[in-house]
Amino acid sequence: MSYLVDEKGFYGEFGGAYVPEILYATVKKLQEEYLPIIESKEFQEEYMSLLRDYVGRPSPLYFARRMSERYGCQLYLKREDLNHTGAHKINNTIGQILLAKKMGKKRIIAETGAGQHGVATATVCALMDMPCVVYQGALDVERQHVNVERMKMLGAEVRPVKTGNWTLKDATNEAIRDWCCHPQDTFYIIGSTVGPHPYPDMVARLQSIISAEIKEQLQEKIGRDYPDVLMACVGGGSNAAGTIYHYIDDERVKIILAEAGGQGADTGHTAATIHAGRLGILHGSKTLVMQTPDGQIIEAESISAGLDYPGIGPMHANLATQHRATVYSINDDEAIKAAYELTRMEGIIPALESAHAIAALQKIQFKPDDVVVLTVSGRGDKDVETYLNNKQMAGEYGNF
Repeated sequence: MSYLVDEKGFYGEFGGAYVPEILYATVKKLQEEYLPIIESKEFQEEYMSLLRDYVGRPSPLYFARRMSERYGCQLYLKREDLNHTGAHKINNTIGQILLAKKMGKKRIIAETGAGQHGVATATVCALMDMPCVVYQGALDVERQHVNVERMKMLGAEVRPVKTGNWTLKDATNEAIRDWCCHPQDTFYIIGSTVGPHPYPDMVARLQSIISAEIKEQLQEKIGRDYPDVLMACVGGGSNAAGTIYHYIDDERVKIILAEAGGQGADTGHTAATIHAGRLGILHGSKTLVMQTPDGQIIEAESISAGLDYPGIGPMHANLATQHRATVYSINDDEAIKAAYELTRMEGIIPALESAHAIAALQKIQFKPDDVVVLTVSGRGDKDVETYLNNKQMAGEYGNF
């Protein structure tokens, strides 16, 4: 049994493609063409060249000495925060815009929450000289205004969305509406392992450069190519998918994911979909969804704009349901404290999203020789204001 996608676009009972009739032909064409294109020698050479010379890969695998001592393990940090644009998102947007060009598309749209995917999309559109429209919830526009200005500087049009609770779900809704109106010439660069097949698989494959590098780097550092534990934060799930991709069927490796608990998974003010969701369809995919008994979407709540989503990628829904992955719900205050801890102990300010994975370290009893690889999915520049406004949550680190 494999935990990777099957030929019909499903991960166990999760996945598939549930799209409006007007998008059927567009999605079907993408399903037929994405693998032959991205597996071609021409695509791979161009993609890997850009990852090396433009993105700055490989990203370092850093041994965090002080954090290792604190948590009683051998902790390595996969430094996706050091990529061009400051997060893992660029791995995916580089690949998708190359695919869009090879499919003859002339216009790019995207959704964004924390703004990192929007910045990465705007970046590659500037690089490839293609028009770009980014949809972002109005609340996220406000709390991530630096990234909004970066997108505009790069030439993208940012369209604030004032429906629902003005966050990522609502931005995705508007992007899909745009796609329905312009299916012939528009390519929708989805930022995570969500949406209709083939997007979850396509994004996971494009992010799998993370785990491919981890294998090589561990072999060099410790003499074997696998860790005992892999850790990542999960909202839609792209950095987590990239972190675990080459280990997903390797039972020697324990997978630990951290989702956004908000004020608590049982409070109703949460984005902990795996803990609080049930089977449903959201944005073209069958997955776990936070919803009322009659199927209405419950708005997600998290201090982290990038994890503020009421669904989860079908890959991760299946991993959790099949108990291949252990998923912890991390509350807002735990994430803030973890961000300050990493900052003070290793001199690395993580994105709020990544801070959820760091907070999960305290939930686990490690053995001293456990090799743990944790992906720092993004840097915290965009979140400094939030950190400062909530430093009372940082405990011993909040007094400065």
